[in-house]
Amino acid sequence: VAASGKAEPLKVIISGAPASGKGTQCELITQKYGLVHIAAGDLLRAEVAAASENGKLAKEYMEKGELVPNEIVVMMVKERLLQPDSQQRGWLLDGYPRSSSQAAALEDYGIRPDVFILLDVSEDILVERVVGRRLDPLTGKIYHLKYSPPENDEIASRLTQRFDDTEEKACLIFLVKLRLRTHHQNVDAVLSVYKDITVKAC
Repeated sequence: VAASGKAEPLKVIISGAPASGKGTQCELITQKYGLVHIAAGDLLRAEVAAASENGKLAKEYMEKGELVPNEIVVMMVKERLLQPDSQQRGWLLDGYPRSSSQAAALEDYGIRPDVFILLDVSEDILVERVVGRRLDPLTGKIYHLKYSPPENDEIASRLTQRFDDTEEKACLIFLVKLRLRTHHQNVDAVLSVYKDITVKAC
């Protein structure tokens, strides 16, 4: 609690594998608590588009097909978290940090969340969610045959799949499992920094 008697704004980091429902949870959390939602990927693209100093540096690497160095991304995230709206309303950091070194860099700048939310969903459910996804090419909305089916037959008739046959489906499942393995390795590293403030949700 601050000296003024007002509670300090909430600071949250959320992490989840592909299809873990992270997007939905981010929406619910920001609506409930009025937090500023900061997605690292969106932030990077916005900085490049705005041609900021960090954005120009990042663009040089992106144009060469290289990963943007940690130092540049950390600076972008740090500067965004220190903006007046983030400081006054609190923030929800989505998709960052992805390694213990990134988490440690934030700590070095005095940036530490109140809570680290880990969406812990089983691999079987995640694969089922990805395989059951369908796209409405007209609106760009993503549906799921089981969890969020289309509202009517007209929409259902135009939905497209991400794969057409068993071979493509098997390839998709393999790629999902590969991404999950990478995600779990990254999360384990970040958990070592935030283990005392981690909340697991499924």
